[in-house]
Amino acid sequence: MTETPKPPIAAQRPHSFTTHGITIEDPYAWLKDAGYPDVTDKDVLAYLDAENAYFESMMAPHRPLVDRLYEEMKARIKEDESSVPQKDGDWLYWTAFETGGEYRQWWRKPVAGGDDQLILDEPALAEGKEYFRLGTLSVSNDGTLLAYAIDDNGSERFELRVKNLETGEHLPDVIPGTLSEIVWTADDKGFLYGLANEQWRTDNVRLHWLGTDPKDDIELFHEADEGYRVGVSETSARNWIIIGTGDHVTSEVYLLPANDPLAKPLLVSARQPGREYDVDEHDGMLFIHTNDTDPMWRLCTASIDAPGEWRELIAPSSHFYMTGVSCFRGFFIVDGREDGLDQVEIHRYDSAIAPQRIKFPESSYDAGLGDNPEYAMDVLRLGYESMVTPGTVYDYDVATGEMTVLKVQEIPSGYDAAKYRTERLKITARDGVEVPVSIVYPKDFPRDGSAPLFLYSYGAYGHAIPPGFSTGRLSLLDRGFAYAIAHIRGGDDLGQQWYHDGKLEKRTNTFNDFVDVAKGLIGQGWTSAGKIAIAGRSAGGELMGAVVNSDPELWGAVIADVPFVDVLNTMLDDSLPLTPGEWPEWGNPIEDKAAFELIHSYSPYDQVAAHAYPPLFISGGLNDPRVTYWEPAKWAAKLRATKTDDNVLLLKTNMGAGHGGKSGRFESLREAAEEHAFVLWQLGIEG
Repeated sequence: MTETPKPPIAAQRPHSFTTHGITIEDPYAWLKDAGYPDVTDKDVLAYLDAENAYFESMMAPHRPLVDRLYEEMKARIKEDESSVPQKDGDWLYWTAFETGGEYRQWWRKPVAGGDDQLILDEPALAEGKEYFRLGTLSVSNDGTLLAYAIDDNGSERFELRVKNLETGEHLPDVIPGTLSEIVWTADDKGFLYGLANEQWRTDNVRLHWLGTDPKDDIELFHEADEGYRVGVSETSARNWIIIGTGDHVTSEVYLLPANDPLAKPLLVSARQPGREYDVDEHDGMLFIHTNDTDPMWRLCTASIDAPGEWRELIAPSSHFYMTGVSCFRGFFIVDGREDGLDQVEIHRYDSAIAPQRIKFPESSYDAGLGDNPEYAMDVLRLGYESMVTPGTVYDYDVATGEMTVLKVQEIPSGYDAAKYRTERLKITARDGVEVPVSIVYPKDFPRDGSAPLFLYSYGAYGHAIPPGFSTGRLSLLDRGFAYAIAHIRGGDDLGQQWYHDGKLEKRTNTFNDFVDVAKGLIGQGWTSAGKIAIAGRSAGGELMGAVVNSDPELWGAVIADVPFVDVLNTMLDDSLPLTPGEWPEWGNPIEDKAAFELIHSYSPYDQVAAHAYPPLFISGGLNDPRVTYWEPAKWAAKLRATKTDDNVLLLKTNMGAGHGGKSGRFESLREAAEEHAFVLWQLGIEG
């Protein structure tokens, strides 16, 4: 008989610190390499390598299942997939994959007719690299130049390059260390961008003139507050360049004429703590989307000549959460969610014409504007999907209301929507609040508690998880699972107040909602305790860590991807890239003893206890700048030394990737197949 592999045991090295008179012991602090972001400590690397070797040995018997799942998932993806071409100026643009290709190619052709032109070849750029990611790209206004930025190790420090689309040659202009969008000046003689500083924070906007040394680039804006991040974009008409700065609760916007980027930036309205706003422009009028009076947001207008004098155009609504506003030549679009479901409203600049809301066919879905690059558009590109409906691209004629299907996501191995059902449930949490749940399941799914269920959530930063379509999910549904998304507090699924009710001093609502949803699903017969697989990523991984501490008996398998689990240590370390900007989300334990005590009370790493834990699959990325590799590593090490059960615990660290895991479309599928295989293995549904 083959001997069961032995898990690695990390050394415990005495380490403690005292803050606010409270002493914290942290015997795994040594797993943070003192030279980070360079990780060269031999002991650290040896531990990560040992965990990876253990992961491979434990998964080895299940590789046939991983391979089966991978082939299923791959067979549902159209290998030569391409997007629907969209007009922008004199060109039609689209992307396409070659058969078997991991990365996209970017194409265009003249609207007037002519040959297809390959403008960016991601497969060629990625050749020979373990990791590749295209960060952003921007074609000049005259269509002759392409600026783009790439990351080839997962650190999210991008290198900006410029390509001449007429000759195919690259210009000598190369700028390393960027972390922003790219916006061309009106005359295409230069572009605006932002550099990441040493702490991986974008605190600036710079102007680069083509043909000059990037060292001589002009800093147009610098943000002094270390918690703020700076971004650059442009208005829909492309006549103004937008400089936005802010953190999770406060924002401030400046405007630059696209034809005069060296002009003094025009401040729309000075920052006010707790107020957020964003801006678009039409015919000299600013359209300002803001939460200044209500967390459901409202729309104001102001003259470009008096940008701080706001007049309300659309008042906040108790049912409609206004998420964005986009201006076009003949109308403007208001995006939002009503009772958690996406809505798109078309408003005329002539207020005498009633707004028209686009109707979508299902009771639960994910919908919104697609690629609409031109200001003078009369037909809108829309995207739509649901948990049973594959992604669909529409053109919507604004004048007639006619909706034309341009493309439906093709599933080469076949897909029959009639085999599945989807519902939107409401489950009452312990404090009486109703939490929405989107669920999809096979049509013959039993409601007697006998079936397995996969429960996913995120619950942070006001990020809503839409009830969209997933081909990978079908591998679970076809093996008898129901799949549910818990729209818990901390996201903004039901409005910004829903977000506020899951952050700072109300953070534990997020964890309680998730547990209460699981218990509610059990109570309704969807599943039983121990038959629930759960998953979360990043801040959703923090959620996983909290609920395995609080209610371990509910879960049959847990997937925690790049989990933010060492919350207290991270929020105490203001040298880390994200920390100062995160204090409005989690609290500042350096200055605030109450915040310190609250974070310590739920931080998954700090609250690991001597009890049984469910089977755990934990992932990390060595180059991850968002959730640093040592968070999952320390958590796994402490769990191994503390938990009282014999359940499987696996830690997999991607040694050449960052926060997003493997970068190619098929390589990322293989990682999903591994996680699904782990779930099936632990729930005894291998096959």
